[in-house]
Amino acid sequence: MTEIPPDRNERAQLAFARLLPKLFRGGQAFVGVEAALSGLDAEAAVRRPEGLPHSVAELVAHVNWWNRWMLDVIEGGQAMPYPKRAADTWPEVGEADWARVRSEFYELLARVDTHTARPDLANPVNHEETIGELLADFALHTAHHFGQVVTVRQALGAWPPPGGGDTW
Repeated sequence: MTEIPPDRNERAQLAFARLLPKLFRGGQAFVGVEAALSGLDAEAAVRRPEGLPHSVAELVAHVNWWNRWMLDVIEGGQAMPYPKRAADTWPEVGEADWARVRSEFYELLARVDTHTARPDLANPVNHEETIGELLADFALHTAHHFGQVVTVRQALGAWPPPGGGDTW
């Protein structure tokens, strides 16, 4: 196996570190998370459109659950067991919870930001998964569910948000 030259390895890690925040926040390849949540009041956030399994608030609470779990693994420096059931990662969310759930999402995102340019992204932290792999996996998880947020908002007639969205 050919060893990667250190300067090439450093450039690759820098490129990955620049990409990670974009994966968590969007804004280039997909609508940014701030835009996807903007202008959404609590009543709309908790409504489930007919035929869809989740509300925006439920989707964001689920993303929060997993982002908090991931940060606990990274910041604790050791593997943690996965939940026994997927349902355990879907907290119930009512209208009164929306402001807290939305704020928590942004707080967790700010914590994630502090880890995206770490020099130890290649270090294992969760079973066989490295810090960088864990961050990338959760960035894609966030993007996946924020695509669903857009779909739910479209079904509610609450799209595009006040600042606009990708609607061409």
